[in-house]
Amino acid sequence: MKLTEKTIDSKLHFKGRVINLREDTVELENGSLASREIVEHPGGVCVIGMDENGKIPMVRQFRAPFGRVLLEVPAGKLNYGEDHFECGKREFLEETGYEASEYVYFGALYPSVGFLTETLHIYYAKGLTKKEQHLDEDEFLNVEFFTLDELLDLVEQNEIKDAKTVVAILRLARFLSK
Repeated sequence: MKLTEKTIDSKLHFKGRVINLREDTVELENGSLASREIVEHPGGVCVIGMDENGKIPMVRQFRAPFGRVLLEVPAGKLNYGEDHFECGKREFLEETGYEASEYVYFGALYPSVGFLTETLHIYYAKGLTKKEQHLDEDEFLNVEFFTLDELLDLVEQNEIKDAKTVVAILRLARFLSK
């Protein structure tokens, strides 16, 4: 099997500030047609940092889709065409108030492959220097510090459910164990 689909038609149903929703009609390998609802997203970046004392700044913020406060790694949305490294540095400083002297790229992930085009890039920041936090006008969050072991425990206890945060924590643990 080739495992491909050919797009026959594409219709934009919604164009928003952050996402677009389109419906594609595709031809499957067997010649039949199917519909694909796709959410277009410019992507994002998350940064997991660690200070010289082994403390990791995390953010707690309200997430409307789930109606609750979640614990996450600092992150932000890319603007279309924006460099993900520059976005990551900016978002880390804005949300935590820290700059890093070194960044390590941990790769990218697709948070929901069934309907979403978003790609999230993950960085590890070290050599942290305290600066000033610069939250966006509509951004409200608390910065809290954890050890890697505490975060791993929260992942194992299913207290951290955000995919980018789980992956960033696990990749950091693997990176530091080498």
